[in-house]
Amino acid sequence: MKLTVLKEFLNESIQHVSKAISSKTTIPILSGIKIDADSTGITLTASDTDISIQSFIPNEKNELQVIDLKQSGSVVLPSKFFVEIIRKLPAQQVEIEVKDHFQTTIRSGSSEIQLVGLDPEEYPIMPGIEENKRIQIPSDLLKTMIKQTSFAVSTNEATPILTGILWTISNGKLKFTACDRHRLASRETNIDTDVDFSLNNVSISGKTLNELSKILPDQNTLIDVVFAENQVLFKMSSILFYTRILDGTYPDTSKLIPQAYQTELVVNTDNLADAIDRAYLLSREEKTNIVKLVMHEDETIEISSSSSELGKVTEELTTASLKGDLLRISFNSKYMLDALKVMDSEQIHIGFTGAMQPIIIRPDENSSLLQLILPYRTTG
Repeated sequence: MKLTVLKEFLNESIQHVSKAISSKTTIPILSGIKIDADSTGITLTASDTDISIQSFIPNEKNELQVIDLKQSGSVVLPSKFFVEIIRKLPAQQVEIEVKDHFQTTIRSGSSEIQLVGLDPEEYPIMPGIEENKRIQIPSDLLKTMIKQTSFAVSTNEATPILTGILWTISNGKLKFTACDRHRLASRETNIDTDVDFSLNNVSISGKTLNELSKILPDQNTLIDVVFAENQVLFKMSSILFYTRILDGTYPDTSKLIPQAYQTELVVNTDNLADAIDRAYLLSREEKTNIVKLVMHEDETIEISSSSSELGKVTEELTTASLKGDLLRISFNSKYMLDALKVMDSEQIHIGFTGAMQPIIIRPDENSSLLQLILPYRTTG
């Protein structure tokens, strides 16, 4: 293999695929990035068995000559060095030449680097996926849905299924659900599908979806999402992102969400977030993160927290409306702040069905976004 490629394009592709490299892999070949060069361009591949990413660099882009191919071929190069070397090369042109036994020379400007390559025939083949279950979703919407739910996934590997976001598709709607047993986040949207189909137990690692979010284009580009038996493929213009579906059955969380409320509160999102943030300063010193909310007859609420060593924070907020029974309720301030950060409205609706029942937070009454937090039992 022998070619010259513009460093900017090569480096961008390497940054995308390197997100699939794991430092803990037990398969030596997977510590490398596979490079395939042919008459159409260069394909870079990286995988850790859970995630596989392919990035394609075309010969030309917008009438700019990106690649000058002299000889096609393939090689696997050690990612740890390859990623850093390409980023630090001095010139805009990078020449890559692979000789016998996959000995690879990289030249750029006055620099010349020798790398010991590996046999690409030993690299696992990308999974073949039938495209009979496919949806299209705008890139910016997918990023938003990941952001609004991924923080609520469990970090406890003892229950792997809860480390993922559940995807359900029914009646032309896509819903994300994340739950760590203490809180829940869900977001729903309408989608376009080639054929009408439903999904009810596809859970994708929240960590993986956060990595996907980093390479999704910011602009409103349509992303193809293809579902197979144990894999999901995200197709972008020059990137293929494969991920494994988590094993197991996601628990039914629908029963957690009440159909009617005993108390309903409407309050300014930023004012509530700022008050809880100030109370959080003391609550975190106690290692509990507990903040109390007390409702008053004059439609004000009191936010407070205390520390046995530092003292107490108390703050009163006016509400837009407060209906129903007046409650005293305690909750994890960090969980509430996480939920408020992803709200996209000036005011939020909070529903309560009792002091020890789930707290439901929505941007408005009919919103497709819902956050749930379980309260704490406290004395006083």
